[in-house]
Amino acid sequence: MTNWNPFPHDSDDYQYDSEALRDLWPELHQGDREPEPDSDDLLDAWAAFHCGDFDQAVNLANAIGISAHAVATKSAGIYASYLEDNNSVQVEIFENAIATAEEAIEAFPDDPNAYYFHAFNLGRYSQSISVVKAIKQGFATKIRESLENALQLEPDHAEAHTAMGLYHSEIIDKMGKMIGSMTYGASESAALEHLETAIGLTPDAPIAHIEYANGLYLLYGDKKLDEVSELYVKASEMTPRDAMERLDVEFAKSELE
Repeated sequence: MTNWNPFPHDSDDYQYDSEALRDLWPELHQGDREPEPDSDDLLDAWAAFHCGDFDQAVNLANAIGISAHAVATKSAGIYASYLEDNNSVQVEIFENAIATAEEAIEAFPDDPNAYYFHAFNLGRYSQSISVVKAIKQGFATKIRESLENALQLEPDHAEAHTAMGLYHSEIIDKMGKMIGSMTYGASESAALEHLETAIGLTPDAPIAHIEYANGLYLLYGDKKLDEVSELYVKASEMTPRDAMERLDVEFAKSELE
């Protein structure tokens, strides 16, 4: 692993000890529905994730093995999305996370987060190499299949609903309504349904509002600019509960400048 950039904000508020992390677990993992860890080692890896020590989280997860796939792939995906400015390194991190998720799918076929973080990292990888290029390489179908599996296993997986909403929105934006519908099963109504479901499940999650805004802009452009701006403002004013949400909030603020 190359040297990863440090979390660029004060993380004092996100330094949770084991007891505090277990108490806050349902709140912190409302979006991904990840079960509370059954070992101290795995809890330590998640503690590193929540305070923004993403490389340490991946290192600890790798030491545990494939049973720690969720913290490994989430940490890698969030880091690469927000903090890695070297595109080749970013692509490599996504590729490694995708490979880990594929291994997890084989090992734990009933684990919704094996499928979700496969879709998440494959989606972010697609954005890093060009969504149109990724669609032509068949990644769209893989992303949809993994998200469908995640939601079948865990219907209240808010982050998977967000990702599915963006899937429909991205396909329509890049391929058009007709081709998007006929070839990829994408629809405007499905996009909105998934994005609205995510907000309903996690009303205090900045990312649910940010991605709803992004989905609206992909679907409607400037016609929905007021709504998009309102969603970004709401996200920017939220109080982050961990390092990931801090990155989401700071991103929303930067988009409003």
